Amino acid sequence: MSSRIFLKLTICALVVILVATLIIDFAIRNIVTGPFRLNLVAASVTALLISTLLAAVAARVMSNRLKKITAFAERIADGDLSARITDSSFDEITQVANALNKTAQRLQESFSELENSRKHLETLLNSMQEAVIAVSSDQKIRWLNGSMSRLLPFGIHVGKAVLHVIRDPELLRVLNESMMNGTVLKTRVATLAVGQVFAVTTAPLPDGGAVAVLHDLTEIERVEKTRRDFIANVSHELRTPLTSIQGYTETLLEDGSSGGSREFLEIIRQNAARMSRLTEDLLTLARVESGERKLELKRSEAESLLEDALHNFRELARTHGVELSIERSVPLQVYADSDAVHQVFSNLINNALKYAASGKRITLGADAQPGLVEFYVRDFGPGIADEHHRRIFERFYRVDKARSRESGGTGLGLAIVKHIVLNHGGSVRVESALHHGSTFFFSLPAVASEVRAV
Repeated sequence: MSSRIFLKLTICALVVILVATLIIDFAIRNIVTGPFRLNLVAASVTALLISTLLAAVAARVMSNRLKKITAFAERIADGDLSARITDSSFDEITQVANALNKTAQRLQESFSELENSRKHLETLLNSMQEAVIAVSSDQKIRWLNGSMSRLLPFGIHVGKAVLHVIRDPELLRVLNESMMNGTVLKTRVATLAVGQVFAVTTAPLPDGGAVAVLHDLTEIERVEKTRRDFIANVSHELRTPLTSIQGYTETLLEDGSSGGSREFLEIIRQNAARMSRLTEDLLTLARVESGERKLELKRSEAESLLEDALHNFRELARTHGVELSIERSVPLQVYADSDAVHQVFSNLINNALKYAASGKRITLGADAQPGLVEFYVRDFGPGIADEHHRRIFERFYRVDKARSRESGGTGLGLAIVKHIVLNHGGSVRVESALHHGSTFFFSLPAVASEVRAV
């Protein structure tokens, strides 16, 4: 390239000199005569040769300077941001060279900052206990931290197709959905590594890829299982002595005990009965949480589930002086275990009878939601303050502890409701305000064809 520039500059200089020579020659022929003409011609030829030599030298110098700029540009293009142009002249080419040097310096500083940021981020991610993996838009592994590397088979994984490295279908599914739909997803993965369970969160990347963060739940799951087993075992062991205490106490009461002893026996019977209810609820909750109680999901009419609840608990409500009725329903089917849903309605209606009987009315109902049917139990009692809504479905949580104990509640009814509904793939919530009653909602998956028909 520099040779072509040198040639062009030389030709331009020769053209200029040739034109000047022709003008001088024209002047000599028409103005100057005699011996002086010969001397002038010789001088002109000499000047022409010197001018040509100077033009060639100038063109060569200019070519070398442009060659430096070209080499500088090639080094920058190859990624060498430390390249600089050395030029000590004071013309326009030097100004261009200085501007290019400043640009290269700024690029180098920016790249250095980006590289430092990348190293800091990489160090931070490698120090995390959570496993992190980034996948490019073409389904190849772009980056993974040390925790993720330890979960995968031995070898170099960066640049490989994610399908060849990760065998867990659920993790692959959420990664693909995050890339396709640009959404943040959460799921649970149990087959990525033997004996380990992970909570996975995937999120899309700006270039079309996705990143996944895996939080190890193995120890938490183990502790939870130990706790459930302990509660179940203790509850099971308590059933027999409590049954004996109740039986003997009732026998003594039937034998006609009188005076202070009868009062004491009645107290023993009531507390034994309460402990029996508590152990039964603990056993039920442990079975529901652990999945030991398998659900038999079948298509059920939403209206029939409401009718069953009304039929089974109307008389119980009447004994409390409360009217139980169905407010509204929807002509949809849901996937549900009818026995489990019966227990949900039982716990919610009994809860309303114990704590909201002053309202004298309880209504049942159902509404259609996208892909779901949301059932509810509404009472018109004293209501629940906002600060309790977030924790009301926790085990043993009580809004009014003294009143709950007086009513014989175990504090587990709403926790059982929550776990039964979660096992159906639904959710629970409460809407309430002081002195304005309470409404407990639970949703169940609707049959897809029924939802489309509506």
